[in-house]
Formats: sequence, C-alpha cells, structure tokens
Amino acid sequence: MTTTSPTKKPGGARIAVQRFGTFLSGMIMPNIAAFIAWGFITMLFIPAGFFGANSPFGWHWAPVAEILGGGGDAATINWPGAMTALTANEDGSTYQGYVGLVSVMITYLLPLLIANTGGRIVYGARGGVVATIAVMGVIVGTNIPMFLGAMIMGPLAAWVTKQMDKLWDGKIRPGFEMLVNNFSAGILGMILAIIGFFAFGPVFLGISAVLGSIVAFLVQFNLLPVLSIIVEPAKVLFLNNAINHGVFTPLGIEQAAESGKSILFLIEANPGPGLGLLLAFTFFGVGAAKASAPGAIIIQFLGGIHEIYFPYALAKPMTILALIAGGASGVATNMIFQGGLAFPAAPGSIIAVTVAAIGAGPANLLVVYLSVVVAAVVTFLVAGIILRASRKRDQEAEGDSFAAAIDQTAANKGKESSTLGALRTRAAGTTGSGTTEAADRDVDAALGGAAGAVATKQLNNIVFACDAGMGSSAMGASVLRNKIKKAGIDGVTVTNQAIANLDGSADLVITQNQLTDRAKAQSPDSLHVSVDNFMNSPKYDEVVEMVRAQHETK
Repeated sequence: MTTTSPTKKPGGARIAVQRFGTFLSGMIMPNIAAFIAWGFITMLFIPAGFFGANSPFGWHWAPVAEILGGGGDAATINWPGAMTALTANEDGSTYQGYVGLVSVMITYLLPLLIANTGGRIVYGARGGVVATIAVMGVIVGTNIPMFLGAMIMGPLAAWVTKQMDKLWDGKIRPGFEMLVNNFSAGILGMILAIIGFFAFGPVFLGISAVLGSIVAFLVQFNLLPVLSIIVEPAKVLFLNNAINHGVFTPLGIEQAAESGKSILFLIEANPGPGLGLLLAFTFFGVGAAKASAPGAIIIQFLGGIHEIYFPYALAKPMTILALIAGGASGVATNMIFQGGLAFPAAPGSIIAVTVAAIGAGPANLLVVYLSVVVAAVVTFLVAGIILRASRKRDQEAEGDSFAAAIDQTAANKGKESSTLGALRTRAAGTTGSGTTEAADRDVDAALGGAAGAVATKQLNNIVFACDAGMGSSAMGASVLRNKIKKAGIDGVTVTNQAIANLDGSADLVITQNQLTDRAKAQSPDSLHVSVDNFMNSPKYDEVVEMVRAQHETK
C-alpha cells in the first residue's frame, strides 16, 4: 500500500513571486484565444495587413478591410448600421469612418475579459461582474489599452465586493436576498467605475508611462538583451510569469497596437534557448539526460512546453549561462532587425511563434526565425563547451542527479505536472533504476484500505483539479475518461477544474500530490486521490475498477 507524504507548506519570497505570477497568468491564459482572434483580425484587415489597402501581397479586399479594420469612409462605402466615429485624414480634415473590430477589441473586449477573469478568481461570478463594471471606468478614463488597469482593478474590485458581502452575511431577511445582492453589486460597481475613471485611470497611465519609459531606455541604449540575465534564470525557477504577464504582455499589446508588432512578446517566449540546451545535452550530455533530450526537444520546440528543459539546466546549473547568452542573442537579433510578434505566442512553440510573427509580414517572419536560430546556436555552443569540459567528471558521478533535478524542478514550480512526470518516466526507463516507488501516491483513505468508505460513496462525478484548471488536469481527465469509456461504463462524468472552483459537488477529486491538501480544504466531503503524474498514473486503473464494481452491484 502506498502512503501519502505530508505536504510541505511553501514559504519565502520565491514562492510568493510564483503565486503572484500564477495569479497573473490565471487572468491572461484563459483569454489567449481572444488575443489570437484580435491578432488574426489585425493581421488580415488593417491597412498594412494581408487584405488591407497596403497589403504586402497586393491582396486588397475592398471594402471589407476598411469596414473590419476600421477607418473606411462610411459615406463612400455606405454599409448600413455599422458603428462609425469621427475620423481624421492626414491633412486634418475629418469624416465619419467605420470603427471596425481592431480598436474596439483591444480597447474594450480584451481588458474586460481580463478583468472578469481576475474577478472570478477572487470572488466567483459576482466578483467578475463588479470587476468588469469597475474596469470600464478605468478604460474610458484613459487613452491607451488598459491591460495593466484590468489586471489590478479587476481583482481589487472583486475583493472589495467580497468584503462588502461579509458585512451583511446572514443578516438579510428571507425574500430580500436577490434584491440586496443585485442592488449592492450594482451600486458598488457604479462607485468603483467612477473612482476608476477619476483616480485609478491617471495612476495606471502613470505606471504604464514609467514602464514604457524603462523599455524605451533599454531600446535606445541597446540594453534590451540585458533582460535575459533576469528572464532566463527566472524561467528555470518558475518566476517568469510575474514578469511576462505583469509587464511584457501589457506593454507588448500597446506596442503592437501602435506599430503592428512588439519585440516584448519574444523576450520570454523564444523557443531557441531551450532548443539549443536540449541539443547540447543530446550531443554532449551523459546518462538519462542525454537519452531523454531528443524526445524533450519535440515537446519543447513544437509543443511549446518550456518547462521540459528546466531539469536539464538544474542538473548542470552552469548551463544557465548558456541560456542567458542564447536569450540575449535572440533579443539582440530582433532588436537589430526590427523583429517582433503581433500578439502573444502561447504556448511558446515555433508554431505559435510563426502564426504570431507572420502577421507583421514575411520579412518579419524571417527575422523572428533568425532570432530563434541564433538563440539556439549560441545556447548550443556555450552549453556544449560547458558539458564537454565536465563530461568525464559527469560520467563518473552520473547517477540520480538528473532525477534529482526533475524533483527540484517540480519543487520550484510548487507542483508536479504531466510533462515532468513523463520526463521522469523516460529517465527512469533509460537508467533502469526503477524509481517508481514515489511515482504515484494516493490519499490512504480513498483507495488504500478504506474499502467500506469507498463502497458507500457512489462515484458519478469525478473531477481533476489543478491550479488553473487547464493544461495538465485537462490531459489527466481525458486519459481517465477514455479508460472509463473503454471499460464500457456509463453515467460517470470526468471533468477538470481549478482547485479554487471546486464546490463540493465532486464525488472524487484527483490532484497532484502537492495540491491535495488545498483540494481537501476546498471540497472536504469528496474522496481525494493524489497522483504524481496526470498522464499515466496506475491509480486510474484502480478508480476504473472501483467504479465498475459499484455499477455491477447496482
């Protein structure tokens, strides 16, 4: 029987930054599809887009580009009912031009989506509604896309709503709950929108101006590559989300709205450094690291899962210098040749980078490809020198160092993931160590020996839960769903959720072992199973057999 290891309570500045970065990422990542949609519309219909008046391919699609991209003369085109606004010509004269989709989406849709998501994270649907109202005040109180304001004002408004509700929790007379709830949220939203307009708007404008000035300073004095000294080590320690989603993404969106692309989207997302490091381990590494590196290249470069190369850097910390050199080289290449992306590339795969780069033209795509190649080559050369210099010593000491590095990566992230679990499985298979004793752990009362408890708990609703409710938990849910389907079992739903969204309705909750305590606190009446690897845990077979036995005894 396996046992549950006690969950370590994280602490310290690194964990605090990680959690802050995870929170910011939780606001951005669920809305990436909207960013991509805006990017495609921009890429196709602005004047310099594929179908615009100044199309690099000569594919002008008139008057559709002028309507959707904005700026078309309504009196000339005469498309009825579309929104128009007073538009200025280059000579200063004005006319009624179509608003289009591009400016409206970046000004209103994207910030409001971020605000709503942030509000929901803090206080559910009610928090999301008030957050959206409040951020609307910030948006119309400024003249730039207000992503930074949405990421701050949205969660803040939801928190204020939560505190307000505590004031009269349990004190409302029966029958007046809906009246009080709706009016209180509406009035608070109104007040926060007004405050956002007059107070927060100017503050966020100032913050954006300061951050923009810092970036402009780095660009003016050719110092932007220096950011790699911070970004590359931060990625390995999972501290990059706070920088990427808190600074680079908001500023990058502003730059892309003005010039059609931004170099800031590529500072962290460039897959070149990770590719170069994995190639170096493929040719010059030893043991499990060398054997598993080729497979990791596919996951990192094509899948965009950068965390796959972090254990390699931790197994040989000196190679972080190679990542810094490669990252700086890639940034320098984009800075010199004016390369950038039209919208964020998420995940950071070469496929996503290609789609986000081609919107600014074929020449820009070639520059971006060059930056990836340069970053990979520089990282490969520097890492190769480091690995060859210590190759003999590494061969003599080769043992559990790579497995330990995988464990350290999971500890840095604050949780296990399917990617790291698969990497651990490959490494164990390569070395023949059979170190699977800790591969999957369960909560003892769920599957280990409390047969009576299991028998009396009918499992119809199974939920995989992780931090964001996306990615690894979705993959795990898919795996178990397929197993249950192949077993011919009906009437069982398998879904994935964020831990914060668990509402106690799940019969069984499956989490990675570092997150089980949080899940139990959120859904105490559910059975809980803890695994290390969402992709191939043997606990899934136990769950399937338990569900099958319950259905056979109905």
